[in-house]
Amino acid sequence: MIQNHLEAARTTIARISLMLVLAAAPLTGYAQSGNGWFVPDQAKPNAAPAAKPGAATTGSRQPADTRATATGSGGGQAIAPPPIGPAEGMGPLVDQQAPLPPLQATLPPMPEIPSIPKGSPTPAAIVGILSVPDILRVSAAYQQADKELAARRNKINEDGQKEQNALRELGQTFANERAKLTPEQIRAREKEYADRVNDSRRAFSERARIVQEAGQYVMAQIERVIETVAQQVAASRGVNLVLNRAQVLGTTADFDLTPQVADVVNRILPTVVIPPDGVSPSTFNVPVAGPRVSAKPEAAPAAAKN
Repeated sequence: MIQNHLEAARTTIARISLMLVLAAAPLTGYAQSGNGWFVPDQAKPNAAPAAKPGAATTGSRQPADTRATATGSGGGQAIAPPPIGPAEGMGPLVDQQAPLPPLQATLPPMPEIPSIPKGSPTPAAIVGILSVPDILRVSAAYQQADKELAARRNKINEDGQKEQNALRELGQTFANERAKLTPEQIRAREKEYADRVNDSRRAFSERARIVQEAGQYVMAQIERVIETVAQQVAASRGVNLVLNRAQVLGTTADFDLTPQVADVVNRILPTVVIPPDGVSPSTFNVPVAGPRVSAKPEAAPAAAKN
């Protein structure tokens, strides 16, 4: 029986190690490339973005410029944390199935499609190129947050290693003393050991989750500003279609909005708000934002000359 508990403890320790590896993911793991393109919203530059279902917000009635969501703003893609495995003893809710063969069936009659009246032609595309990774590389706010969250991940790793060593020693001591214990004492020690293992697993899982959420919170702030500034810079240069540079085979510097956007982002967002260590963004009281440099479109050409 003690051997079975030791094996279970080793399995649990291995799972704790996996959580620590997941928690050690760099801040870049929380950033995803957004849509390959977007059309600058010149008609409603101050419109508040609609909240997406399931998006985590810092308050239910905050202005649009102080709302941080896990999905960013303006329709950006969700920032997904690294995947976490299923809890012990719980399998997947839906079993994985093999791909189905091509469907062989007769479809119902095709609906009649009316003729489409001629509409207004789309405007000629004026293209700009943007590289979000390059902006993050020179972002002071991003570097500050990455350094802080890296320190928190390292602290979790250190504490996790200490706890793993303590669990091994406790299990070995239990095995050595088992012959001297009564059955009641053995059951009590087994329960005590199992409770300690489960408590450790829950604690490190919670700490890792909070660090992941902090990464999401940081990236939501940065991506929100990048998107807003990119739209204003694009509007100031007459651009009506912005493409992700990763999806463009080649271009010239004349189309690249990245340096101008990066300059404005660094001026208006030199730092980001990071919840205190151990505090989830969902329970964090957002401080009142201080004065920031305005990112008006008319300031963009001056930034471009730099």
